[in-house]
Amino acid sequence: MAQKTLFILLFVASLLTGCAEQTFMEQGNAVYYWRTDLRLDSLESAFLRQYHIHKFYCRYFDVVMNDAGQPQPNATLTFTDTLPAGLQLVPTVFITEDCMHQPHPQLAQRVVDRIVQMNTTNAISGVREIQIDCDYTDRSRLVYYAFLEEVRRLAATRGLALSTTIRLHQLQMPAPPADYGVLMLYNTGDPRRFEERNPILDIRDVRTYAAYLAPYALPMAAAYPVYRWQRQVQGVRIEHTVEADEILRVKKLVEDKRPQLRQSIIIYHLDEENINRYQPHIYEAIYHH
Repeated sequence: MAQKTLFILLFVASLLTGCAEQTFMEQGNAVYYWRTDLRLDSLESAFLRQYHIHKFYCRYFDVVMNDAGQPQPNATLTFTDTLPAGLQLVPTVFITEDCMHQPHPQLAQRVVDRIVQMNTTNAISGVREIQIDCDYTDRSRLVYYAFLEEVRRLAATRGLALSTTIRLHQLQMPAPPADYGVLMLYNTGDPRRFEERNPILDIRDVRTYAAYLAPYALPMAAAYPVYRWQRQVQGVRIEHTVEADEILRVKKLVEDKRPQLRQSIIIYHLDEENINRYQPHIYEAIYHH
C-alpha cells in the first residue's frame, strides 16, 4: 500500500513538474536584444516575423559596482520603438560577478522595482517573467543564489517567473533557484587562447561539459551566437565570428545529450549586421525543433 501511495505521489509530482516546464519553457523561437535603445529597423522586424519569434529577451540595464563599492544600475535601455503585438518581452538584467562577492540586502528589491517601474513608464504590458544574467563562480555562487531566491520571491508577488543564464562551467554546480535556465552556448572559450580556439564558440569547449547536461536539475533553453567580436591584441585588430557549421555541430551535440534543449531556442543577438551574417537556411536550421 505504501509503495502504491509513493508511486501516486511521484506521478502527481511529475505532472506538476511537466506543467511548470510547459508554462515557462514553452516550445518556440526567441532572440536576445542587447542594445541600449529599443529601436527595430525593417529588417529586424521582418526577422521576427519570418522565424516566428515568440520571446524577446531584452536587456533593461546592467548592475555594476561603483567607486564606493556598491552595486548601481548602468547603461539603462531607452524605448524608442514598441514591440510588435504578440511578442512576449522578457526584461533581462546583467549583473557583474563582483556585485555578488558579498550580500547587498536591498539589491533584489531595487532590481525588481526598477524593472516594474520601467515597464510602467514605457507602457510595457503582458510581461510574464524576468531574467537575471550573471557569470557567477564558486566564490560568488552562494551570495548569487540567495539574491535569486529573493528576486524570485519578489517577482512571484507580481505574478512573474524568474529565469537565469547558465554558462557551461556553471553546469558543474548545483542548479540555481529559478524557474528555468538559458544555457549560454557562446563566450565558451578563453580569449587569451584565441590562436587555438574561437573564444565565442568551439565545440571542444562544449564537449568538456557535455556530461553535465543530462542530469542538470533545471529546465533549460539554449542560446546560440550569431555575433562578431572585435578586439585589439598587441596593436593588431582581431575579429572573431563563428562558422555556421560549428553552431549546428554544437546544437546537435547538446541536443543529443539533452533533447529538451530543442524546445526553446534563442539567438544572441538581434541586430541587422548579425542577421546578414548567415543565410536564411542557417537560421532555419538553428531554430529547427
